[in-house]
Amino acid sequence: MINQIISNPITFSKGKWKKGNHIPPEETSVVLTVNGEAWLSFGCSPFLLKELAIGFLFNEHTIDSFHEIEDIRLCENDRNIDVWLTHSVEKPDKWENTSGCAGGKTSRVKKTEKIKSVDCCIDPKIVLKLFQFLLDQQKFYKQTRGIHCSLMSDGENNHIIAEDIGRHNTIDKLAGIYLEAHHENWEPKFILTTGRVSSEMIQKSTRIGVPIVITRTSPTKSSVDFANEHNITLIGYTRRNEFTIYSHAERFKI
Repeated sequence: MINQIISNPITFSKGKWKKGNHIPPEETSVVLTVNGEAWLSFGCSPFLLKELAIGFLFNEHTIDSFHEIEDIRLCENDRNIDVWLTHSVEKPDKWENTSGCAGGKTSRVKKTEKIKSVDCCIDPKIVLKLFQFLLDQQKFYKQTRGIHCSLMSDGENNHIIAEDIGRHNTIDKLAGIYLEAHHENWEPKFILTTGRVSSEMIQKSTRIGVPIVITRTSPTKSSVDFANEHNITLIGYTRRNEFTIYSHAERFKI
Protein backbone atom coordinates (compact mmCIF):
# COMPACT_ATOMS: atom_id res chain seq x y z
CA MET A 1 0.00 0.00 0.00
CA ILE A 2 1.37 3.40 -1.02
CA ASN A 3 0.48 6.41 1.13
CA GLN A 4 -1.55 9.08 -0.62
CA ILE A 5 0.78 11.77 0.70
CA ILE A 6 4.33 11.13 -0.48
CA SER A 7 7.13 13.18 1.07
CA ASN A 8 9.77 11.72 -1.22
CA PRO A 9 9.29 10.97 -4.93
CA ILE A 10 8.95 7.36 -6.05
CA THR A 11 9.23 6.05 -9.58
CA PHE A 12 7.42 3.18 -11.30
CA SER A 13 9.81 1.70 -13.84
CA LYS A 14 9.92 -1.66 -15.61
CA GLY A 15 7.12 -3.06 -13.47
CA LYS A 16 8.66 -2.06 -10.13
CA TRP A 17 8.59 0.83 -7.66
CA LYS A 18 11.84 2.51 -6.70
CA LYS A 19 13.05 5.65 -4.97
CA GLY A 20 12.83 8.73 -7.19
CA ASN A 21 16.06 10.50 -8.06
CA HIS A 22 14.76 13.98 -8.80
CA ILE A 23 13.32 16.53 -6.40
CA PRO A 24 10.80 19.16 -7.57
CA PRO A 25 12.38 22.56 -8.31
CA GLU A 26 11.63 25.39 -5.91
CA GLU A 27 9.37 28.22 -7.08
CA THR A 28 8.74 31.60 -5.52
CA SER A 29 6.92 34.87 -6.21
CA VAL A 30 9.00 38.02 -5.79
CA VAL A 31 7.76 41.61 -6.08
CA LEU A 32 9.96 44.06 -7.98
CA THR A 33 9.87 47.56 -6.48
CA VAL A 34 11.49 50.45 -8.38
CA ASN A 35 12.05 53.80 -6.64
CA GLY A 36 9.53 52.83 -3.99
CA GLU A 37 6.78 51.75 -6.42
CA ALA A 38 5.74 48.13 -6.93
CA TRP A 39 6.04 47.20 -10.59
CA LEU A 40 5.28 43.48 -10.95
CA SER A 41 5.82 40.03 -9.49
CA PHE A 42 8.32 37.52 -10.84
CA GLY A 43 7.51 33.81 -10.84
CA CYS A 44 11.02 32.46 -10.52
CA SER A 45 13.57 30.24 -8.82
CA PRO A 46 14.70 31.62 -5.43
CA PHE A 47 18.30 32.44 -6.34
CA LEU A 48 20.16 35.16 -8.27
CA LEU A 49 17.20 37.46 -7.54
CA LYS A 50 19.17 40.71 -7.64
CA GLU A 51 20.68 39.68 -10.95
CA LEU A 52 17.20 38.85 -12.25
CA ALA A 53 15.96 42.35 -11.40
CA ILE A 54 19.01 44.08 -12.88
CA GLY A 55 18.81 42.12 -16.11
CA PHE A 56 15.05 42.62 -16.41
CA LEU A 57 15.36 46.41 -16.04
CA PHE A 58 18.16 46.43 -18.61
CA ASN A 59 16.29 44.27 -21.12
CA GLU A 60 13.20 46.46 -20.68
CA HIS A 61 15.33 49.56 -21.49
CA THR A 62 14.69 51.02 -18.02
CA ILE A 63 18.45 51.22 -17.46
CA ASP A 64 21.43 51.08 -19.80
CA SER A 65 24.14 50.25 -17.27
CA PHE A 66 24.66 49.00 -13.74
CA HIS A 67 25.87 52.47 -12.72
CA GLU A 68 22.25 53.69 -12.87
CA ILE A 69 21.42 51.54 -9.85
CA GLU A 70 21.94 53.46 -6.61
CA ASP A 71 20.86 50.62 -4.32
CA ILE A 72 19.39 47.13 -4.60
CA ARG A 73 18.39 44.88 -1.72
CA LEU A 74 16.28 41.86 -0.88
CA CYS A 75 13.54 42.48 1.70
CA GLU A 76 10.75 40.55 3.45
CA ASN A 77 12.33 37.09 3.43
CA ASP A 78 13.48 37.51 -0.17
CA ARG A 79 9.90 38.20 -1.34
CA ASN A 80 10.74 41.74 -2.50
CA ILE A 81 13.56 43.10 -4.66
CA ASP A 82 13.86 46.79 -3.80
CA VAL A 83 15.67 48.79 -6.50
CA TRP A 84 16.54 52.49 -6.30
CA LEU A 85 17.84 54.20 -9.42
CA THR A 86 19.95 57.32 -9.79
CA HIS A 87 17.12 58.89 -11.81
CA SER A 88 13.35 58.95 -11.94
CA VAL A 89 11.56 56.48 -14.19
CA GLU A 90 7.99 56.03 -15.31
CA LYS A 91 6.34 52.72 -14.57
CA PRO A 92 4.91 51.08 -17.74
CA ASP A 93 1.11 51.38 -17.93
CA LYS A 94 0.55 47.72 -18.77
CA TRP A 95 2.47 44.48 -18.81
CA GLU A 96 2.05 41.66 -21.30
CA ASN A 97 2.39 38.02 -20.35
CA THR A 98 5.16 36.38 -22.31
CA SER A 99 4.76 32.92 -23.77
CA GLY A 100 5.91 29.91 -21.81
CA CYS A 101 6.51 29.07 -18.18
CA ALA A 102 6.70 31.03 -14.93
CA GLY A 103 4.54 33.93 -16.11
CA GLY A 104 7.15 36.20 -17.70
CA LYS A 105 6.31 39.86 -18.18
CA THR A 106 7.28 42.55 -20.67
CA SER A 107 6.00 46.07 -21.21
CA ARG A 108 3.82 46.85 -24.20
CA VAL A 109 6.22 49.56 -25.31
CA LYS A 110 7.83 48.56 -28.61
CA LYS A 111 11.56 48.13 -28.11
CA THR A 112 14.05 49.13 -30.79
CA GLU A 113 17.26 47.13 -30.72
CA LYS A 114 20.51 47.79 -32.54
CA ILE A 115 21.05 45.71 -35.65
CA LYS A 116 24.18 43.59 -35.36
CA SER A 117 26.87 43.54 -38.01
CA VAL A 118 27.37 40.15 -39.67
CA ASP A 119 30.68 38.44 -38.94
CA CYS A 120 31.64 35.35 -40.88
CA CYS A 121 33.69 32.18 -40.87
CA ILE A 122 32.60 30.67 -37.53
CA ASP A 123 33.50 27.01 -37.14
CA PRO A 124 30.33 24.91 -36.53
CA LYS A 125 32.27 22.86 -33.99
CA ILE A 126 32.18 25.85 -31.62
CA VAL A 127 28.38 25.50 -31.36
CA LEU A 128 28.64 21.80 -30.54
CA LYS A 129 31.39 22.44 -27.99
CA LEU A 130 29.40 25.19 -26.25
CA PHE A 131 26.25 23.05 -26.29
CA GLN A 132 28.08 20.25 -24.50
CA PHE A 133 29.42 22.78 -21.99
CA LEU A 134 25.85 24.00 -21.36
CA LEU A 135 24.66 20.45 -20.69
CA ASP A 136 27.56 19.80 -18.34
CA GLN A 137 26.88 22.96 -16.30
CA GLN A 138 23.18 22.31 -15.56
CA LYS A 139 23.54 22.00 -11.78
CA PHE A 140 19.88 22.41 -10.74
CA TYR A 141 18.48 20.67 -13.81
CA LYS A 142 20.43 17.54 -12.92
CA GLN A 143 18.82 17.60 -9.46
CA THR A 144 15.25 18.29 -10.59
CA ARG A 145 14.82 17.73 -14.36
CA GLY A 146 12.45 20.70 -14.18
CA ILE A 147 14.48 23.85 -14.69
CA HIS A 148 15.89 25.83 -17.61
CA CYS A 149 19.52 26.72 -18.13
CA SER A 150 21.15 29.37 -20.33
CA LEU A 151 24.78 30.10 -21.16
CA MET A 152 26.38 33.31 -22.41
CA SER A 153 29.86 33.04 -23.87
CA ASP A 154 32.47 34.71 -26.02
CA GLY A 155 33.17 31.32 -27.58
CA GLU A 156 36.52 31.07 -25.85
CA ASN A 157 37.20 31.20 -22.10
CA ASN A 158 34.51 33.53 -20.73
CA HIS A 159 31.17 32.00 -19.75
CA ILE A 160 28.14 32.92 -17.61
CA ILE A 161 25.55 30.34 -16.54
CA ALA A 162 22.03 31.01 -15.21
CA GLU A 163 19.23 28.61 -14.26
CA ASP A 164 15.57 29.26 -13.46
CA ILE A 165 12.14 27.66 -13.76
CA GLY A 166 11.34 30.42 -16.29
CA ARG A 167 13.29 30.41 -19.53
CA HIS A 168 12.85 34.19 -19.92
CA ASN A 169 14.29 34.65 -16.44
CA THR A 170 17.50 32.87 -17.40
CA ILE A 171 18.22 35.51 -20.05
CA ASP A 172 17.50 38.34 -17.60
CA LYS A 173 19.82 36.70 -15.07
CA LEU A 174 22.59 36.44 -17.66
CA ALA A 175 22.27 40.16 -18.38
CA GLY A 176 22.21 40.99 -14.67
CA ILE A 177 25.31 38.93 -13.90
CA TYR A 178 27.15 40.46 -16.86
CA LEU A 179 26.28 44.03 -15.88
CA GLU A 180 26.85 43.64 -12.14
CA ALA A 181 30.27 42.04 -12.57
CA HIS A 182 31.36 44.77 -15.03
CA HIS A 183 32.45 42.31 -17.71
CA GLU A 184 33.43 45.06 -20.16
CA ASN A 185 36.69 43.24 -20.87
CA TRP A 186 34.94 40.61 -23.00
CA GLU A 187 32.15 40.67 -25.55
CA PRO A 188 29.38 38.05 -25.46
CA LYS A 189 28.90 36.39 -28.84
CA PHE A 190 26.70 33.37 -28.04
CA ILE A 191 23.64 32.65 -25.94
CA LEU A 192 22.61 29.02 -25.61
CA THR A 193 19.42 27.99 -23.85
CA THR A 194 17.51 24.82 -23.12
CA GLY A 195 14.13 26.51 -23.63
CA ARG A 196 12.16 27.41 -26.72
CA VAL A 197 13.18 30.79 -28.18
CA SER A 198 10.21 33.12 -28.57
CA SER A 199 10.21 36.72 -29.81
CA GLU A 200 10.74 38.03 -26.25
CA MET A 201 13.72 35.72 -25.76
CA ILE A 202 15.40 36.88 -28.98
CA GLN A 203 14.68 40.53 -28.12
CA LYS A 204 16.41 40.15 -24.75
CA SER A 205 19.40 38.43 -26.37
CA THR A 206 19.65 41.19 -28.98
CA ARG A 207 19.48 43.84 -26.27
CA ILE A 208 22.47 42.23 -24.56
CA GLY A 209 24.34 42.46 -27.87
CA VAL A 210 24.64 38.77 -28.71
CA PRO A 211 24.68 37.97 -32.47
CA ILE A 212 24.19 34.19 -32.21
CA VAL A 213 21.33 32.56 -30.25
CA ILE A 214 21.12 28.79 -29.90
CA THR A 215 18.37 26.61 -28.44
CA ARG A 216 18.06 22.91 -27.72
CA THR A 217 14.44 23.04 -28.93
CA SER A 218 12.60 25.20 -31.44
CA PRO A 219 12.47 28.91 -32.24
CA THR A 220 9.06 30.42 -32.98
CA LYS A 221 8.30 32.01 -36.34
CA SER A 222 8.17 35.44 -34.68
CA SER A 223 11.64 34.94 -33.25
CA VAL A 224 12.96 33.89 -36.67
CA ASP A 225 11.44 37.03 -38.23
CA PHE A 226 13.00 39.20 -35.50
CA ALA A 227 16.37 37.50 -35.96
CA ASN A 228 16.30 38.07 -39.72
CA GLU A 229 15.50 41.76 -39.23
CA HIS A 230 18.29 42.27 -36.70
CA ASN A 231 21.06 40.20 -38.31
CA ILE A 232 20.90 37.57 -35.57
CA THR A 233 21.90 34.01 -36.33
CA LEU A 234 19.22 31.83 -34.75
CA ILE A 235 19.89 28.13 -34.29
CA GLY A 236 17.47 25.44 -33.12
CA TYR A 237 17.23 21.70 -32.42
CA THR A 238 20.83 21.60 -31.23
CA ARG A 239 22.20 18.19 -30.34
CA ARG A 240 25.66 16.86 -29.55
CA ASN A 241 26.45 16.42 -33.24
CA GLU A 242 23.99 18.58 -35.19
CA PHE A 243 21.97 21.80 -35.28
CA THR A 244 19.67 23.72 -37.64
CA ILE A 245 20.22 27.36 -38.68
CA TYR A 246 17.06 29.45 -39.19
CA SER A 247 18.56 32.87 -39.98
CA HIS A 248 21.83 34.41 -41.19
CA ALA A 249 23.75 31.22 -41.91
CA GLU A 250 26.41 33.32 -43.64
CA ARG A 251 28.24 33.60 -40.30
CA PHE A 252 29.31 29.98 -40.61
CA LYS A 253 31.74 28.08 -42.79
CA ILE A 254 29.32 26.32 -45.12
